[in-house]
Amino acid sequence: MRSEMSTSPSPKPRICKAPRESQAARATRTLNVAGVLADTYANATCALRHNSAFQLLAATILSAQCTDERVNMVTPELFREYPTPQALAEARQEDVERIVQSTGFFRAKANSLRGMAQGLVERFDGKVPRSLEDLVTLPGVGRKTANVVLGTVYGIASGVVVDTHVTRITNLLALTTHRDAVKIELDLMKLLPETEWVDFSHRLIHHGRKICIARRPKCTECPLLPLCPRVGLPELGVTGSDGPAAAKKTSKK
Repeated sequence: MRSEMSTSPSPKPRICKAPRESQAARATRTLNVAGVLADTYANATCALRHNSAFQLLAATILSAQCTDERVNMVTPELFREYPTPQALAEARQEDVERIVQSTGFFRAKANSLRGMAQGLVERFDGKVPRSLEDLVTLPGVGRKTANVVLGTVYGIASGVVVDTHVTRITNLLALTTHRDAVKIELDLMKLLPETEWVDFSHRLIHHGRKICIARRPKCTECPLLPLCPRVGLPELGVTGSDGPAAAKKTSKK
């Protein structure tokens, strides 16, 4: 008769939760986060290559659901073929589609690029406007794109850029409980002085690419660890892992 050893299941790792803190305490912690980011990524700036507001506007439209690296591979040909809003406004849809195809959703993006350029020519004398209210009237331009252009090119702090990195990391940091980009932006605008709005996003995006990586954040290497509740991640030391990936054991067959 075969005997069977009974084994008790391994305890599930405890998941970190947001701390209870006042708005004032959260604002102070946010400023400390901004200070650490400034020290760590002092030279962080927009990774999309551009030589003008028009070029950055087009590149940011292309960056939706696409990496900056891929966009930077596509834009040299795009700007060589269509160096001005006037040229892009007169471009054929299929020609623009061919150039931007590798960025994904290329038909919609080509249509937005042409519509954006036509809007610049018809309503803004071929120039990129300096207000968020005007920019978001252009096809393919939302708050994120407008904030990128205004902050990076014109130095105007119209808001906080919220991309996937900013969404994920601000939730880990318990600076917001939202997943909606506009709600996250409004939360951050309340927590940060206007002078930090532009640089904070650039630095947090760099941090998301280097340390706070989505699939496996390097928490034990993170300069923000003393300030980060790590909301939603397993407690450090429980799984012997820096991040969520090691909370699950994988077996090779």
